[in-house]
Amino acid sequence: MSEFKIHHHVSELINLLGNKSADAGAEVYTDILLKNTTPYITTQVSAHQAKRKIAESTKTPIEFLAKYDELKSKNNRELDPFVFLLSKLCEEEETKEYLAKNAKDKSDKSGLALASHSRVISQLPAPGAKITMQDFTELKDTLFKESKMMTATTSSEILRKALQEKPNKRNVNIPPQPDWLFKRPSLTLDFIVGVDEPSDQNIVPLSSMNVPAQEHAILDDMLNCMQGIEGKYILARALTERYAPKEFMLDQNLDPSLQDLVRRILPLCCNYSTVVRFIEEKSAFEYGLVNQALSAAMRTLIKDYMVLVAQLEHQYRLGNLSLQKLWFYIQPTMKTLDILASVANSVNKGECIGGAVLSLLHDKTSGLVGDSKGQDLCLYLTQSASVPYFEILEKWIYKGIISDPYSEFLVEENETINKEKLQEEYNDAYWEGHYTICRERIPVFLEQVANKILNTGKYLNVVRLCGRDVQCPCAEEIVYTVKERKYYEQIEKAYEYSSKLLLELLVEEKELMARIRSIKHYFLLDKGDFIVQFMDMTEDEMRQDMENITPTRLETLLELALRTSTANIDQFKDDLRVELLPFDLITQLFKILSIETKKEKEYKVDPTDLHLSGLESFSFDYMVKWPVSLVLNRKALIRYQMLFRHLFYCKHVERQLCSVWIGNKAAKMYSLHSSKWYLAAFALRQRMLNFVQNFEYYMMFEVVEQNWLVFQQNMENVSNIDDVLAYHADFLNTCMNDCMLTDPDLLRIVHKLMVVCVTFSNFIQRLSLSTAVEPESKPTRESSLQATSKEHREQAIKEKLKTKKFLSYNLDVSVLVNHYFIITLSNLSY
Repeated sequence: MSEFKIHHHVSELINLLGNKSADAGAEVYTDILLKNTTPYITTQVSAHQAKRKIAESTKTPIEFLAKYDELKSKNNRELDPFVFLLSKLCEEEETKEYLAKNAKDKSDKSGLALASHSRVISQLPAPGAKITMQDFTELKDTLFKESKMMTATTSSEILRKALQEKPNKRNVNIPPQPDWLFKRPSLTLDFIVGVDEPSDQNIVPLSSMNVPAQEHAILDDMLNCMQGIEGKYILARALTERYAPKEFMLDQNLDPSLQDLVRRILPLCCNYSTVVRFIEEKSAFEYGLVNQALSAAMRTLIKDYMVLVAQLEHQYRLGNLSLQKLWFYIQPTMKTLDILASVANSVNKGECIGGAVLSLLHDKTSGLVGDSKGQDLCLYLTQSASVPYFEILEKWIYKGIISDPYSEFLVEENETINKEKLQEEYNDAYWEGHYTICRERIPVFLEQVANKILNTGKYLNVVRLCGRDVQCPCAEEIVYTVKERKYYEQIEKAYEYSSKLLLELLVEEKELMARIRSIKHYFLLDKGDFIVQFMDMTEDEMRQDMENITPTRLETLLELALRTSTANIDQFKDDLRVELLPFDLITQLFKILSIETKKEKEYKVDPTDLHLSGLESFSFDYMVKWPVSLVLNRKALIRYQMLFRHLFYCKHVERQLCSVWIGNKAAKMYSLHSSKWYLAAFALRQRMLNFVQNFEYYMMFEVVEQNWLVFQQNMENVSNIDDVLAYHADFLNTCMNDCMLTDPDLLRIVHKLMVVCVTFSNFIQRLSLSTAVEPESKPTRESSLQATSKEHREQAIKEKLKTKKFLSYNLDVSVLVNHYFIITLSNLSY
């Protein structure tokens, strides 16, 4: 569970409990949960115990268990962990008190219930009563009128109305249904109730018949009901719900012994109605290919069932059929239709589509271990329903193509995330977000290999986008079996092939390691002569404001530095670019932190307040093409940029301090070098230079080089692109952490030290220039004789006064800089 999901659940629980205390908010509890999270998988045993514990503690255990079964049938993967959490909350008395105190009455009374038929039953005659033909006709008309007054008239009308009015909730392209489907309600194999008036007016009352005649009459009705046709003495009730079981009304004048047999056979007719309605509904486009395949398999079984009914009807017309024989003949068929109806009810109740249907069928197949015939039947249904799903799976793991028109497959494609954004957006998640796993669509028998299925298709998809044809040598048809190991092996072979193919494409053909090594040369200052030449040539440019710098001139100087250094042998040197960023390194770090930690207010910096020089805004950029951009995406390049800007600024500080050291020689010829404060300043300069050089050595050799060696060793044993991404991300993260770029407070201290060093260097350089001007400007006897101009004499006097004031002022500044540097350095060491 992700951090954001945990934070959301904690916030909802706090609102539910009514705990509005400011001392402990959702963030505190979220951090505690994340620190104590363990990879816990709720087993069936623990979930069953948790379910029983909640049922024992609630006032409505039956409703709770019914709701649990309903959610379980919907293939909800987080149900068992949630029930386990609720069972633990049942043990917390304080929590229950909060819930009781803040609970609100939200009882849902919108559910539909079966309509009462007491009025209809009360109009039927008492058992054994005799009625005339006229009374029977009136009773028949009354029953039909009651059927018409029901909320829903026919099952076919309910079905077609639902198909016509149901909105498209899954955002899939569903072809429109033809109008004649909704205008012809009698196009159904199910019972038609209350549409037409009864045409047969010559119905003989059962009370006027003897028992053999009653049996003969009721047999005709039973054969009709087994085909979804209403009889004379057995009437079908209209449905009050869309998925309600079919109910029947039986003439009470029928002999009690015959009534008992008829009531035993009627569940067969009820199951037939359920299965037929399921077939007609799930054959529609919007329910997906899996449901359509399952409906087709059930339709095949219903055809065999119709053959049985035709044979029974033939025996009835020959006079060789009785109710006892009928009961005997339909025994195997009753079991079959019972299983089919159970499957249909489970799918309807859970509104299952795609992988959820296969999960339900797999559970039913596994649950019928002791019933071989029932298991074979469920196995046939599962194999038939899994054919379109496995066809999508085969195309994905063998070719890297998703052909899922009704959103049933476990892998979902997000077309809004495309590969072009890899070089544009820092937080772009093409590799993680373009193809994702939808948990609700994973069949339970593929759950352990779901990640491998995702990665297999992703690897092949990258290869296809590079214009290469994919022909998997191990492509075989995947067929559902109860033993899951068979297609586990097929998926494993496809995964090994795809990972090997993509690695060969990236490492050998696209030269991934050479690319990363090239970036290391430039961004991590691996080419020393190149960066020295470049800094020498761009020294004047870097001192100017960012608005006054011409990027094309920097590009020209960069190319010149590349051509005249050892970097000239790099085949990817032309992909290096110059970039002037509108923010400095500290601001860039805070922008990244605001993206990754969602703390925009804390790290918000106004770019208009920044007045940057060329040195503060300068950075390198690198052009990377697909598919190398999977590894060297914008997020990775920005981390390289931050490391480069950090190292580049340290190099600049070192150059400034070295310039001060060079200026010492010029200062020795003047008397100023003998002063104590000037000697102390030189000692401070050496201390600063040692610190900067040691800090550079630490970052470049102790951090970058050490982690680079580890990265190279890992890349030698890599087996797939996900490992490459993980190792590369670890390399960059470790370098940034150890270079103090992920800790804002620590980075501020280092930055202050560097600013102190630059300030001190600028001060000493100005001081050296001013002391060099003083002897030159001091007039000698010859020069005084030659300086006849009044303006020259006044200018010499002003320069002399200015030098004395400058020395007295900067004496205090150098002492303050020395103390500040020592204090800051001691804080850093702590």
